[in-house]
Amino acid sequence: MTRAVMAGGISRIRAFTEARPDKGAVRIALRLRSFRDDSLLRAVADYFQRAGVQIVSPTDFLTNLLVPAGHLAGPGLEAGQRKDIALGIEVAQLLGRADVGQTVVVKNGHVLAMEAIEGTNETIRRAGKLGGPGAVVVKFSKPQQDPRFDLPTVGPGTLEAMEESGAKVLAVEAGRTLILEGEQVYARAQRQGVTLLGVVNSQKSIDSGTMGEGVSAEGDPACPLP
Repeated sequence: MTRAVMAGGISRIRAFTEARPDKGAVRIALRLRSFRDDSLLRAVADYFQRAGVQIVSPTDFLTNLLVPAGHLAGPGLEAGQRKDIALGIEVAQLLGRADVGQTVVVKNGHVLAMEAIEGTNETIRRAGKLGGPGAVVVKFSKPQQDPRFDLPTVGPGTLEAMEESGAKVLAVEAGRTLILEGEQVYARAQRQGVTLLGVVNSQKSIDSGTMGEGVSAEGDPACPLP
């Protein structure tokens, strides 16, 4: 075997509390300055690379699972939701630069929750407890994201957590987010009245005031996303 793909999720809480490392894991750990996601996964990839196994991106084989750009399901956006998406993208990029998480939940201009060790779904549930229904969930890749691992991923579990918390918008990065069981997700979003959007990251500086193509910090009514 000369190539491998990393797939599936890792419970960071279980990894933190229940890990029983073997000799290989100890060697990896000794080379790390921190246990942040990207640092750890890159170290794992380097370990396999030295053993002659190249870690490749799952998107080389799963391009059909990448979220397309545009309004994918649910009702159109309200002006306040546009502003919340823009704020969520701004904060998600800052959070990603720190290599902490990918998900931010916003409501009425207030950041309710940011993803840390608990993962996306628990972040959404926590936001619901703090701010009640009607929040906007933003999930974006980190600015320094390595496409070989830990790409943003949403699926039926994401919509389940949103139903429990009452969140009404899910905005994810188009072309860099994987959607699992897409048809089921789109159908469930319609039933729940959840707006599902694929937002194109403009790659412009956060300071420019435009955090995603078509979604401005001012909530430009000319935004092509409904």
